[in-house]
Amino acid sequence: MRLFKPRPTLTQLPAIPLVPEAVLTLHSAAEFRAELLRRIAAAGHRIYLCSLYLQNDEAGAEVLHALHAAKTARPALEIAVLVDWHRAQRGLIGASEHSGNAGWYRELAAARDSVVPIYGVPVQTRELFGVLHLKGFVIDDTVIYSGASLNNVYLHKQEKYRHDRYLLLRNSVLADCMVEFTRRHILAAPAVHRLDQAGPPATRSIRGDIRRFREQLKRARYSFSLPHDHAAAGGLCVTPLVGVGKSNPLNRAICSLLAASRQQITICTPYFNLPPAVTRELNRALQRGVQIDIIVGDKTANDFFIPPEQDFKIIGALPYLYEVNLRRFARKHQAAIASGQLNLHLWKEGENSYHLKGLWIDSHYSLMTGNNLNPRAFRLDLENALLIHDPQQQLASQRRTELAGILRDTTVLTGYQSLQQLADYPPPVRKLLSRLSRTRLDLLAYRVL
Repeated sequence: MRLFKPRPTLTQLPAIPLVPEAVLTLHSAAEFRAELLRRIAAAGHRIYLCSLYLQNDEAGAEVLHALHAAKTARPALEIAVLVDWHRAQRGLIGASEHSGNAGWYRELAAARDSVVPIYGVPVQTRELFGVLHLKGFVIDDTVIYSGASLNNVYLHKQEKYRHDRYLLLRNSVLADCMVEFTRRHILAAPAVHRLDQAGPPATRSIRGDIRRFREQLKRARYSFSLPHDHAAAGGLCVTPLVGVGKSNPLNRAICSLLAASRQQITICTPYFNLPPAVTRELNRALQRGVQIDIIVGDKTANDFFIPPEQDFKIIGALPYLYEVNLRRFARKHQAAIASGQLNLHLWKEGENSYHLKGLWIDSHYSLMTGNNLNPRAFRLDLENALLIHDPQQQLASQRRTELAGILRDTTVLTGYQSLQQLADYPPPVRKLLSRLSRTRLDLLAYRVL
């Protein structure tokens, strides 16, 4: 058996030691919702929630009311909710124009005596070119990490759910580190404004602040210090990573993990649209003889999928674009699929959707992240991750259970012919994709969507 030899870039990463008892993997959106609400209700001194959005629906209201209740019960409780500036001030894609979730935040704040600050974070001057995609909730000394946002489907409040990953780590150093990053690099920025108060500035009036904020974020890092007697010393540990823009530290760590693999790579991604750097490392890994498993959502499990019997909207073409990509990749690597070296798993469970992201490398490293492993995540959005190193296999049982639960609802492709092609798609999709291909706009779409 070939031994795992981490690349120097991995061994040089600062790490926070963990104990296995402080790490807990959850396995469902409903379980995640119950745990989040329980911990909000029991919070003693701080709650920091960072999410792409907090939606004005039943699950979002449940979370926001829980925050207000906790603040009322313990007025000294420090609370900060961070959401994307642009996403909070528009409606759902395809919905009519209105004030978005931000209007709801202000209405609720005006009706309550307790104060729950909700900050809009503008990572770019336009949503298309970058959003706040940081993940992780800090409640006291526990970090709750998931790719999920806060709404009905992510929290399985009603019939349908969007499946994600859910990890709890109880560690004061990690929690302090993530809170300090939020305070220092985000909340202190002039571009960041409260959305729960009346009169937030217009985006056009703060464009200069936003551009300076993005440049500062490119240099921002998680930082922490450890007592000498708490050094990781080669045991179970975690490294928080953050990055925005090309060749940022998180991107480099992802590529280093893939390059260091010698036996096994497992990847979860909801949107099959890999950056060139990731595709290059996977090709090299196949040449080294590494076993690769890629778990991706079936197109019908994509959150943008529109059933053919419903009215077509342009955004509904995205799942088909991703399937075109996957079919192209499978065709190129048909020999590796036939030999069993490459397994492409399609996730589908009823009418639910798939939102899992992450990496598992040689049973030693796992990456918990909101990064979609696509060009947008690698270039435009502000992303983060928790890199766990487990050289003694102390979390092996949790890892096996999590992966088994994910794979339970998948089927393995026997070849690229198992996937539909352009001629099989509904006429509106076929027409749009043909037009995009002729004008080369499909290449642009892959970079920003």
